[in-house]
Amino acid sequence: MAFRKKTFIFAGLYAFLAMWQVWAHVDIVMKDRVEVKSGSRAEIPCRCVVTGQPDVIVQLFVVTKKSGSRQRIYYSDGSAETMDSSTHFEGRISVKRSRTGEAASDSAHIEDILLVVDDVRLDDQGEYICQVNAMSAGNKEGTSQLMVFVSPETVVIQGETSVNSVTNKLPSKIAECEARNSYPKPTIVWYRDHTPLRDDEDLVIIRHRETQESSGLFTVQSDLQLKVVKEDKDASFYCEVNYFVPGGTQNMKESERINITVHYPPSSVSLVQISPEGLVKEGDTVEIQCRSDGYPPPAITFRREGKEEDLTSDLGLLALHDVTRADSGTYHCHSLDYASFVEAEGKIDLQVHHLDHAVMYPKDMVVEQGENMTATCNAQSSLPTETVWYKDGVQVGEGHTLDLQNATFDSAGEYICEISVPSLPGLQVTGSTLIIVQGAPEIRDPEATVMEERVKKSVNLSCEAWGYPKPTITWKKTGGQNWQEVSNKETPNGAQSVVTFTVTSDLTAACNATNDIGTDTKLFNIRAIPLTTSKAVTKSPYPEKVKKEGSGVIIAVIIICILLLAILGSVLYFLYKKGKLPCGRSGKQNISSEKSSKDDIIMEMKSEKSEEAVLLQGVNGEKKALNDQGEQYMDVQK
Repeated sequence: MAFRKKTFIFAGLYAFLAMWQVWAHVDIVMKDRVEVKSGSRAEIPCRCVVTGQPDVIVQLFVVTKKSGSRQRIYYSDGSAETMDSSTHFEGRISVKRSRTGEAASDSAHIEDILLVVDDVRLDDQGEYICQVNAMSAGNKEGTSQLMVFVSPETVVIQGETSVNSVTNKLPSKIAECEARNSYPKPTIVWYRDHTPLRDDEDLVIIRHRETQESSGLFTVQSDLQLKVVKEDKDASFYCEVNYFVPGGTQNMKESERINITVHYPPSSVSLVQISPEGLVKEGDTVEIQCRSDGYPPPAITFRREGKEEDLTSDLGLLALHDVTRADSGTYHCHSLDYASFVEAEGKIDLQVHHLDHAVMYPKDMVVEQGENMTATCNAQSSLPTETVWYKDGVQVGEGHTLDLQNATFDSAGEYICEISVPSLPGLQVTGSTLIIVQGAPEIRDPEATVMEERVKKSVNLSCEAWGYPKPTITWKKTGGQNWQEVSNKETPNGAQSVVTFTVTSDLTAACNATNDIGTDTKLFNIRAIPLTTSKAVTKSPYPEKVKKEGSGVIIAVIIICILLLAILGSVLYFLYKKGKLPCGRSGKQNISSEKSSKDDIIMEMKSEKSEEAVLLQGVNGEKKALNDQGEQYMDVQK
C-alpha cells in the first residue's frame, strides 16, 4: 500500500514537471541582415518572447571576420548590465531594452533589445548573436549579419602618352582607370562616346586588377587597350565604377572624359584658293592653301604641272605675287607622312584673266561739217567685256563702235572709250581718239552786241570762234580810242581773242575770224555816256547810284516836315481863338510872330511845292536823268 502511494506521488510530480516544461517557453526574433554605410549608425534589433518566466539573462556576442571567434560585448541578468570593455567597440555601442506587452492568458513577456553601434567601421562587419537564458524555460539565441558598405573614392583616369597609330597591328594601351577603397568589390566599365566597350581580342582588350588592403577595402584597376582608328581622334573615353550601397541597390561614379592622340597618314588632300575671292586677274597676289587630314601634319610640297622643281611655300600656303596670264595652269600639292610613308595628292586649276590695251581706229580723224563718222575701240580679253564712250565726262555711246551723224563743231573733241569686264571688277582699260571737224569759222554768240558804258570806263571785248583749220581773229574799229589785245589763244575747237580799251566816245568794233575755208564777223556797238560837270556831282562823296536814290528820299523828307509845321501852326491858332493862350502884349507879339511864322511857313511850303514840281518833272521827263535833276536841286538849295 505504501509502495502504491509513493508510486502515485512520483507519477504526479513527473506529470506536473512535464506540464510545466511545456508551459514555460522562450523565443528569439532577429533580422537576417542589417546593412549600413561606413561611418553611419547600425541598429541591430532582438525581440525576446518568454512565457512563464519573466526574469531572463541577456548576452550579446559578435563573431567578426577579423577575430573568427565568438566575443561577448554585453551582459545583463535583470539586476545589472555590463558592457565588455575589452572589445574594439569600446565607446561606440549601447543597448536599449523595453518591454512592449504582456499577454494575460498565457503570461507571455515580450522584450525588445536594440544593439546600437555608432561610427560603423568595416571591421564591425560580422555575425551578431542575441542569447537569452530563461532559467527553467531554457536558452535561446538568434543571429543577424551586419553588412558594412564603403563607397569608392574619386575615380581616376589617366591617358597613356605613347603614340596611338592606326598603323599598329595590335591594340595598344590608351588609358588606365582606378577606383580606390571600396567595399564590397566594385566593377569598372569602359565607354567610348557613351557606348560601352567589350572585350574583342582583335580590337579591344580590357584587363582588370584588384587589391584588397589590410583594412579589407578593395582597390580595383582597369587597363583599356584599343586598336585605334582615325575616328578615335574626335572621340572621348571614360570609365564608370559600379558599387553596391545599403538596400541592395547599385550606384555608379564616372571619371573625367579624355581624348587620345591618334596618328594617321593622310587619306585626302584639298587645295583652296584663299585670296583673292573669286576670279583672278593679272597683277593680283594669289594664295593657295593645301589642306591634308593626316596627323601629325604631313610634309607639304607644291609643284606646277609640267614643271620638275618644287615651289616655295610656307606651312602649306603657296603665295604667287603679281601674277600674269603665264601663271595660269594646274598646281599640285603632295602630302607625305614620314612615319608610314603614305602619300596623298590634290590639285587645283588656276586661271589668270587678262584684258589687253585698248586699240582705237582711227586714232585721230578729221571730218567735214555735215559728214558722218565711225570710230571703233576693242581690247583682247579672256572674259566678256563692255564698252562705254565718254566726251567731256558725259556718256555718249555704248558698244565697240561709235557712230556720229551730221558732224558739227560741237561734235569735235576727245572721245574716250572705257572697256571693262563686268564679272571681274577692277579689270578695265581706256583708249581715246581726237575728232576734228573741218569748216569755216563760226563765232560763238554771233549776234551783234549793243552796250552802253560811261566815259573813262575800261571795257574788255571777247571774241571766240570755232573752226578748222584754226581761225585767225582780227579786230577793226571806228573811233579814236586807244586799245590793245590782251589775249589771243587757241582753244580745243578754235581760237579766242580779248581786247581792252577805255571809253572816250561811241565805238563800233568788228571781230573777224578767218581760215582757209571762210570768214565770220561779229559787231560790237558801244555808246559812250558822258560825264556831267555839276559841282554837286564833283563834290558828292556818294556813288552815282546813291545820288539817284537819295534825291527822292530828300523830297519825301521835306514834304513831311512841311506837313508837320502846318499841323503845329493850326494847333496854336486854335488854342489862341479859344483863349487858352495869354492875351498880354508879349502874348500878342508872340501870336503875331507865330502868325507871321505861319505865313512864312505857308509861303515856304508853296515855294517847296514849286520846287517839288520841278523835281518831279525832272524825274518823269525823258530829256533829263534823275541824277542830273538831283544835282540841279542841290545847286538850287545852295
